Amino acid sequence: MTQNPSQLDAWIADERKITDRLEGGPGPGLARPDQIAGKTGLEVMQAMLAGEIPFAAIAKTLDFTIVEVRAGVAVFQGTPLPQHLNPLGTIHGGWVATMLDSALGCSVHTMMPPGRAYTTAELSVNYVKGLTPKVQRVRAEGKVIHCGKQLATAEARLFGPDGTLYAHATTTCLVFEIPPAR
Repeated sequence: MTQNPSQLDAWIADERKITDRLEGGPGPGLARPDQIAGKTGLEVMQAMLAGEIPFAAIAKTLDFTIVEVRAGVAVFQGTPLPQHLNPLGTIHGGWVATMLDSALGCSVHTMMPPGRAYTTAELSVNYVKGLTPKVQRVRAEGKVIHCGKQLATAEARLFGPDGTLYAHATTTCLVFEIPPAR
């Protein structure tokens, strides 16, 4: 397996800057309702990436981080580590699925107007190549296919710095109005 050192170095440098910003903010946790009230999903995701509001704790637990958001797109970068191995010596499919699900869901999140949210209704993952810790970083890039008032669909790919595809996924999300706080 040939890794692209210049691409890998760029990914790691970008990750370091983002991680420093995220860790310098409130860290992992949940945003307070007043921190997200009146914001679009894209504004919420941008605030998270800027370290202004907490990021999802699962990212710290599973060694991945959000590295980019824009309308209809979310990119996560992860480090496949020995603690993510399954008994056969490859990275557990659940780790791969979680990275893809995060990219898919957050890409949909970027399309939410204020007062709207989503939840995953279906996730389909296709594993096309075994992943090991020899691959120092992978990226999951999620892109919205359709976003309507009730349903949203998205697709994502998990790939290495040399372009090798390890898995791809699709999702269907239910879109709904956020109930008023009690």
